[in-house]
Amino acid sequence: MDKEKKTTHKQPRDQVKSHASWSLDQFIVPAVEGKIRFHDLDLPDEIMHAIADLGFEYCSPVQGQVLPHTLQGLDAIAKAQTGTGKTAAFLVGIIDDLLGNPIEEKRFLAEPRALIIAPTRELVMQIAQDAKDLCKYTQLSVVALVGGMDFGKQQKQLQQQLVDIVVATPGRLIDFVTRKYIHLDMVESLVLDEADRMLDMGFIPQVKQILRATPPVENRQTQLYSATFDNDVLQLAKKWTHEPVRIEIEPEQVATDKVEQRIYMVSREEKFRVLINLLRSPEVQRSIVFVNRRDQGQHLFEKVRKAGIKAGILSGEIPQQKRTRTLEEFKQGKIDVIVATDVMGRGIHVDGVSHVINYNLPDDPEDYVHRIGRTGRAAATGIAITLACEMESYQLPAIEKLLGTKLKCVLPEEALLV
Repeated sequence: MDKEKKTTHKQPRDQVKSHASWSLDQFIVPAVEGKIRFHDLDLPDEIMHAIADLGFEYCSPVQGQVLPHTLQGLDAIAKAQTGTGKTAAFLVGIIDDLLGNPIEEKRFLAEPRALIIAPTRELVMQIAQDAKDLCKYTQLSVVALVGGMDFGKQQKQLQQQLVDIVVATPGRLIDFVTRKYIHLDMVESLVLDEADRMLDMGFIPQVKQILRATPPVENRQTQLYSATFDNDVLQLAKKWTHEPVRIEIEPEQVATDKVEQRIYMVSREEKFRVLINLLRSPEVQRSIVFVNRRDQGQHLFEKVRKAGIKAGILSGEIPQQKRTRTLEEFKQGKIDVIVATDVMGRGIHVDGVSHVINYNLPDDPEDYVHRIGRTGRAAATGIAITLACEMESYQLPAIEKLLGTKLKCVLPEEALLV
């Protein structure tokens, strides 16, 4: 497909809201010792207006440590869990750069200036929505490319207007690159989110192919985010970044102080009965139940529904459109419970989740931290309950070591065993 030329001038679009009557004086945030305000970062008013709308006042630790460097154009590698505010950390820097460095010469359609790669469809859709929220007072356009959804519709989005930011899963992006429906030679900012998960899911060969289509490492700004900094991740970071700053946000600084953790020791036979009693209790309003495998998820989902509880499921074999609908129904309160595997659970960013229930203890301690981070988000508190049988209890010490705290194991209340 030939690249169709089009200038950088973009006509105002309906979805871009008016910014003209707003000023920074309307967004007062007092200085607090030890905290970095977004005001302190010298961001354009268009970004600050969007930040004010979102209710952000002070930077989270990862934002406060990453942004002073990336706003100066430096590469960064950051160890940070979901729920730490890392999405805004890289988006604010990207948007600031795009606004501050407009391209005056002619540009091509389907030729983004910023590219964000993430491992799951749900995470891509969440990042794209966050990007749109932060861009709503600008003329910047955002397009999400994910598998399992209409290819032609996504292709049309790239052809309707100049695209500034593309957020994509590796597989779908490869499809677009190989068919020459998108061109990555003008990418100035590249983000690799959840690099450890992309390793686990076998996406690294695809990511390498994608990166070969972008400018050389010294000619782009690259940010890599990962929940862990094991040797494999650090080797990738060494190849894909240029003299990066290194930021580490430890798990104990995440939402664990806002999440009450309970470990219920139960027999394997008692697990389902305890789960159902928990889901029926008044204190459990909106919950996510985690399992380790897809087959376990499907089996448990069917049993929960038969028990008369409004439930949905998020796992790899569920068609994308159905998963998107399930997540929307969960946000709207039409269903009360989602049964999820770890890969799918990373894409669940829903405020108001009162409980996370681990039906199985995860094999990887990092996944435990990710799971409990689905509750206690923003300013809310939450409860994480783990149903651990005797065999699973041997996995607890590794989780305790990662958390830096001892988890108290108790028997369930009598009412939960009835």
